[in-house]
Amino acid sequence: QVQLVESGGGLVQPGGSLRLSCAASGSIFSIYNMGWYRQAPGKQRELVASVTSVGNINYRDSVKGRFTISRDNAKNTVYLQMNSLKPEDTAVYFCNAAYPVLRFDYWGQGTQVTVSD
Repeated sequence: QVQLVESGGGLVQPGGSLRLSCAASGSIFSIYNMGWYRQAPGKQRELVASVTSVGNINYRDSVKGRFTISRDNAKNTVYLQMNSLKPEDTAVYFCNAAYPVLRFDYWGQGTQVTVSD
C-alpha cells in the first residue's frame, strides 16, 4: 500500500511557474513508476509526465520544454516543475504510483492548478 500526498498547487498568472510535489509513504518508493496526470473540468484525465523506476522520462507533447519531472528516492518524493504556464494547463493534478508487475496502482487526492490573470 502506498499513500500519496500532493502539494504545491495554486493560482498563477500566465507565464508563471509552480512546482508540484508528491510525497509517498507506506512502501518501497524506488520500485514504482511515478506519473503526474491532470484533469480539467469536463475532460478526461490525461498523463502529463512520467518517470519510471529506472529513470526513463516521458512527457505529453503540449508540456515538452516547459515541464520537468524528477524523483528523489531518498525523500520518497516526485516533483513536477512547471514553467511558462498557460491557461490551458489549468486542471487538478494527480500523482500516480504504479508497479505493473503486481498490478499496483495508487493515486493521490489531487492539487488544483489555476493559470489565470
